[in-house]
Amino acid sequence: MLNRVKRWQLPRIINTYSVPTYGRALALLKREGKCPPDVEHRQIKYRNNVIECDYGKLKRIINAALGFKSMKTAYTTIKGIEVMRALRKGQASRFYFGHPLGEMRLVDRIFDI
Repeated sequence: MLNRVKRWQLPRIINTYSVPTYGRALALLKREGKCPPDVEHRQIKYRNNVIECDYGKLKRIINAALGFKSMKTAYTTIKGIEVMRALRKGQASRFYFGHPLGEMRLVDRIFDI
């Protein structure tokens, strides 16, 4: 996951469940130099629940679609679902400054329309 990430995209904190293997795996990645040493690892169950709840909504939409035929269609569909959810939640407003034409430009840029 961290191989193709730009320097400014590196996480400061990684939240996981309390499974011991996550901590060992992250420590191993840090020793190998594949993960920055200053990344904080939090193994607190309730902090990960926000992420899991958000993923559950996506999973419900995907299950209704009855799966995907190829990786390309899976990637495109999930990307579209996530962009539309971000727009609906107002999470992308800093990119289009709350203007409807800005929303259209953002969708055009993301999907190369």
